[in-house]
Amino acid sequence: MDENDWALAGGNRGTDRSEGFGERLLGLLLERAHEMPPDLIAPLVADEVVRMGGRDMAILVQDYEQVTLVPLPGRGLATDVPHDVWATHAGEAFLDGTAVEVPQSDGVRIYLPLLAGSDQLGVMALTFDRVDGDDRRLLRRLAGLVADLLVTKNTYSDIFTVARRRTRMTVAAEIQWSLLPPLSMSVPQVEVAGILEPAYDVAGDSFDYALNGDILHIAMIDAMGHGLDAAIMATAAIGAYRHSRRALVRLPEIYAFMDEVIAGQFGPEKFVTAQMLQLDVSTGRLQWVNAGHPSPLLISDGAVVGELPGRTTLPVGFGGREPLVSEHRLRRGDRVLCYTDGLVEEHFRGEEEFGLEQLTGIISEVGGHRRGVRATVRELSHTLKLARGGNTSDDATIFLIEWRGGSPTI
Repeated sequence: MDENDWALAGGNRGTDRSEGFGERLLGLLLERAHEMPPDLIAPLVADEVVRMGGRDMAILVQDYEQVTLVPLPGRGLATDVPHDVWATHAGEAFLDGTAVEVPQSDGVRIYLPLLAGSDQLGVMALTFDRVDGDDRRLLRRLAGLVADLLVTKNTYSDIFTVARRRTRMTVAAEIQWSLLPPLSMSVPQVEVAGILEPAYDVAGDSFDYALNGDILHIAMIDAMGHGLDAAIMATAAIGAYRHSRRALVRLPEIYAFMDEVIAGQFGPEKFVTAQMLQLDVSTGRLQWVNAGHPSPLLISDGAVVGELPGRTTLPVGFGGREPLVSEHRLRRGDRVLCYTDGLVEEHFRGEEEFGLEQLTGIISEVGGHRRGVRATVRELSHTLKLARGGNTSDDATIFLIEWRGGSPTI
């Protein structure tokens, strides 16, 4: 922003951060960012923060395990250390999706969640001498703009992806992460969130979802085997699921198409367990086809009610008959947890499996906190991993759905 632009945006910096100033500032920032190289986006924002009277700006992005917020490097950005999601002010802002203000001797340190839509990217941190209502409004909007810019620029750059990595990632995991939709989505009627383990070595597990009108489509899969072969099979399964879903066919036909693709491409000895669900977000009517997967768990008031009863058909690729569609009517506030078998089959050599009983106990313990879906999924994954002795010898994936009902408003 040159001196003329800055004058148009409000003139003397120290005197006006009101509504009109903020709108002009964000508009000019957006115009400059359109053709800005990805590596200069964060420094550009840092420059504007200085013009606003702020300092020590840091942009923190979540790592792939979702346990650490990692600072982006760049000119003008504060040299910062990684922040623990569970035990820091930055983590609090990230988990709760709200700004956190921390008084300091030289001003106020502010942590703002970076939300692209409802997808959590990380946190923007900066310091002001003092803040008022105009400042808070402008900073919330600035954080939203920064999140959108990061998502846009990430589509043709590796800078932000590399910054999120805390260790080496396998090729199979690289493939799986490239397949995933945003890890979370929240709209007034429904919220979902998922997580993969082990984040840097996952191979055959994946999930997908899409909200089309009043219907939320969900799939969770677990491809046979490990490593690159499993990742390739999972890619084909998710591709077949998306293709058939977008053809607007029924759940049994989605199953049949996925089955045909896996059998035709990988032969009769390969298979994928899968679960395909459809939730009418206006009524709470949940339908699903279970192809060799663990049954979904129904959670009400933070406690596990039990497994959702339903018929199971053969895994995808084995040529099963047309499956029966199971159905359940959710109550407002009900949650449904889908998971892969690696979550309960983990065990130490010579000892019993972790098991469904331990899983349900921990879900009830974590669910009793009644945190949001995104925070619950992260806490549940972290707690389960510790309870299994930190072991993730097989892929272990969870996907949580909360139905709220009602009608969307414009």
